[in-house]
Amino acid sequence: MNILAIETSCDETSVAVMQDDKISYLTASQIDVHKLTGGVVPEVAAREHVQVIMPLIEQILKQTNLTGQQLDRIAVTTGPGLITSLMVGVETARTLSYSWHVPLFSINHIEGHIAANFITQPNIEYPAIALVVSGGHTELLFMPKPATYELIGKTRDDAAGECFDKTARILGLAYPGGPEISKLATQGNAAAFHFPRPMLDSGDYSFSFSGLKTAVLYFKRDNPNANLNDICASLQQAIVDVLVKKTMKAIKQYQVKTLLVGGGVAANPLLRQTCRDALQCVSTPVTLCIPALEYCTDNAAMIAAACKLHNEPADLFSVQADPNWELT
Repeated sequence: MNILAIETSCDETSVAVMQDDKISYLTASQIDVHKLTGGVVPEVAAREHVQVIMPLIEQILKQTNLTGQQLDRIAVTTGPGLITSLMVGVETARTLSYSWHVPLFSINHIEGHIAANFITQPNIEYPAIALVVSGGHTELLFMPKPATYELIGKTRDDAAGECFDKTARILGLAYPGGPEISKLATQGNAAAFHFPRPMLDSGDYSFSFSGLKTAVLYFKRDNPNANLNDICASLQQAIVDVLVKKTMKAIKQYQVKTLLVGGGVAANPLLRQTCRDALQCVSTPVTLCIPALEYCTDNAAMIAAACKLHNEPADLFSVQADPNWELT
């Protein structure tokens, strides 16, 4: 099966071709563009997508020796995400689907982050818990079987990745801030400062990270000479503590066999290691699946992998970008 996948949910223009189990992808990053404003400006992101999307598609088809007529499916992220960015990918996919007479599959971005695990780990045991942690999303989902999702908890305000990025800006770090905090944290003492663990003992699976961001803001104001590495390490530890404790609680309650982690924050070394360590203390064996680093951030390879979970194409003329599309 030959699948062309398109991902433009935020600020990465990514295309991929999956040929059975072989996958090739190309991504045009907008990091240098958005460094100028310290964050993503939706209209700017959309214009960047428009400029590069067709050249990328032409390049990936040439690289894989395929023509449009040789494709079996076209998969595109239709939500959630930035509406202007999503529209570029969706309208491009609709046009190519119509022109080449290739079935179109509408893919949820969150499902893509989960499916990133299947690229290198296709044999997943169910039931499973999925923790999706990125710049725009922090969600816990129960998966009783493949492609079936029950949302059991999500952030009430800022996502974990958003907290990383906004706090980095408070601390004067370069964009994108999450990786910068992670890098500095390796040289810091995570026990140096105690930042709050929001909703750690709330009794449910909801998250909240806006208060943590505010706590760092006031701490920096009141302690301007505090060691930056220690601040980063202490902040990172607070975020990871909340994510892992709630995830482990869900694993025990739902008695799952697998933990799937996805999203940009899944690349965080402390989160990856803490998940491994925590699963060693679970009474029944639980397999940990975390994507390779290249598949944690937004990419079209994960959209192609998610497409393989579905059998029925979408109605070409009803497919629209939906910035608020809930996976469940």
